[in-house]
Amino acid sequence: MEERAVETIEKRSLESQAADLLRRLIVRGELRAGERLVEIPLADRYGLSRGTIRAALRRLIEEGLICHVPYTGYQVIDLSDQDLWELYTLRGALESLGTRLAAMRIDGEGVRQLRAAFAQLLAAAESADHERADLLDRELHKLIIRLSGHERLLQHYLRVENQFRVYIALSNREVDAREICESHRELVESICAGDAERAAKLAGANILPPEQLRTALRGGP
Repeated sequence: MEERAVETIEKRSLESQAADLLRRLIVRGELRAGERLVEIPLADRYGLSRGTIRAALRRLIEEGLICHVPYTGYQVIDLSDQDLWELYTLRGALESLGTRLAAMRIDGEGVRQLRAAFAQLLAAAESADHERADLLDRELHKLIIRLSGHERLLQHYLRVENQFRVYIALSNREVDAREICESHRELVESICAGDAERAAKLAGANILPPEQLRTALRGGP
């Protein structure tokens, strides 16, 4: 009997796929800060129902990427100076703690995972694939939090992960993809060496201060 290739079915809902699409457009800056989002044009543009778009927009409201303005509708969040400061300080606190704990707990398997993740980031940077470098940058930080072995820390990190995505993407627009990679090399090696204090300091130093993000966020002076 002739064997047939097994076809996979994407089990994610249209709502999830629509939310992923809009999220990517926000992170890339194709949907700009403060831009108004109208259900019907979005539904027509992507061949989806208005209800699917509405559900996706509501999901992104929960993630803090979109807000609902009375009498106006949905719009991409326009991060204020206060928002940027809060994300900067919160990310610094969570990642410094996670990095310190990861360095304290690191074992052979953790070293292997961390170096493999860094190698992927390096490959993306060397090929000048900025979008993939952004993705792998985020995944590397998430892996470090996972390696901390602190489940409650991980849960808190995941709650604001998509807002951190915007912060990381904005930060990475300001530097070459290879710089993104090099800024993480010493961090990874410090964790692998079990140098908890140095790793925690590097984690904080690798986060671009909010004042350097304002131009990128607003698309120019």
